[in-house]
Amino acid sequence: MKWIYLPPLLIYSSAGVSGLTNIVGIFFLKDYLNLSAAFIASIGFWAGIPWALKMPVGFLVDKFWGYKNYLVYVGAIVIFISLFIMYLLLINRPYMEIYLPSETWFIISTILTPVGYVIQDVVADAMTVEAVETNSDVNNDKVLIKDNLDSQQIKKEHTLVQMYGRFAIIFGSLIVSLVNILMFKGIDKEDKDMVINVYADIYLISLVIPFLSITGVIISSILRKGKRTNKKYKQFNSLDHKIFLGSIVFVFTAIILGGFKIPFSQEIILFISLLLISILMFFLTQTLEKKQRYSIVGTAIIIFIYRSLPSPGPGISWFEIDVLRFDQSFLSVLSFSAALITLLGMILFKNVMIKSSIPKLFLFLSIISAFLYIPSLLMYYGVHEYTSVITKGIVDARFIALINTAVESPISQIAMIPLLAWIARNAPMRYKATFFAVFASFTNLALSTKELATKYLNQIFIVKREVRDLETEKIIETADYSSLDGLLMSVIFIAFIIPIITIYTVQKSKFKSLD
Repeated sequence: MKWIYLPPLLIYSSAGVSGLTNIVGIFFLKDYLNLSAAFIASIGFWAGIPWALKMPVGFLVDKFWGYKNYLVYVGAIVIFISLFIMYLLLINRPYMEIYLPSETWFIISTILTPVGYVIQDVVADAMTVEAVETNSDVNNDKVLIKDNLDSQQIKKEHTLVQMYGRFAIIFGSLIVSLVNILMFKGIDKEDKDMVINVYADIYLISLVIPFLSITGVIISSILRKGKRTNKKYKQFNSLDHKIFLGSIVFVFTAIILGGFKIPFSQEIILFISLLLISILMFFLTQTLEKKQRYSIVGTAIIIFIYRSLPSPGPGISWFEIDVLRFDQSFLSVLSFSAALITLLGMILFKNVMIKSSIPKLFLFLSIISAFLYIPSLLMYYGVHEYTSVITKGIVDARFIALINTAVESPISQIAMIPLLAWIARNAPMRYKATFFAVFASFTNLALSTKELATKYLNQIFIVKREVRDLETEKIIETADYSSLDGLLMSVIFIAFIIPIITIYTVQKSKFKSLD
């Protein structure tokens, strides 16, 4: 591994370490905030929108490459503020509620977090493209590949760089999972003051996360010490104006529609976003051959559909906590197991990710993803109780969850690595950050589509957890998991059928993916 890879990997690792607060977030949301499953999915939609900021930010990074470090600082400050809000909310909730309700503070923190990571992610993405460029000669925005590097080797190096990036993220997750295990060890769940104090301590520790990405920037400066850095902005051309104008139009449209609470604002924003990003993708691919343009479109459609498949939403976590009795300690163990197995999976499937075509890989992953919801459905019907009796307590709900996690964990990263490598491989040199940002925004909009679809399913199959008044302990809303099986079966059906139809249709058309 080259030293030039280290700065973006540190920025990526800060995103992995951010998982430190995930378990606290799940329990705090469930036990202390009165928000429905559908509304939480709606928050997920808005939290995904900041990722579209990658377009104007990516454009600015390209134009002012010499000043990219300052953007990392800005992102770190935003992340620090979002974490500090949650810390204050945990240690002094009454004081915070003088100004805004707890639910509002939670939403603000939830939205600020991705904004900070988006800003940093844009710089890290462009750094990874630049790292591979060191093996190529650049001339008039086209890459002239050296004699000892063919297209397959370029693909291999991009895949390896992205794998290192995912490795950094998952390694960060592994470390914080260990921290969570230690923090929750021996905790008395009935002692609410103790629980809140542990939650607050975890958020206090998380305040160091932004400094990890700052360290990456400092190391980058040291590695490039003595090298001449051009801090002059590049001259704008007609394509630059189109890209920047389209990005700004999108951002303001999202803010206006979201701020005024217009009916169906999420659907309108999603449609406009897809339209604008598709136009920007069209502009950025005009210099490519027609066959390659068609292939990029087909590949983008396949990836979009895969990433937009709905999930059960928070209801499945509530069921695991309330009915299956999964506590903070066990969820920490699951998180640790998931991170460790993912790291091993990335190493074992390295050649598969490099050699497999995207259509075949995503078809396989889609089918596996659908089947991985089946154990949750079986546990809903109490199958774990029978297996526990038969195996004398060995194959219980927790055992099944661990096995399911072992199979499920590597899938998302195995899907991400070829996706990011594909984007980096097709990025023009002049617009490395912009191209990465636009195509990443397109795939991130798929995640917003996923949250929207998840919200729809949760409005049809309503799942409720028990909600109590914090002061009187009076039950405000009773738990109701009677619709969870219908929700899970719907998710399984959609995850199995839609990708197969999409991939078959695309591969039979002129947009056949060649990647």
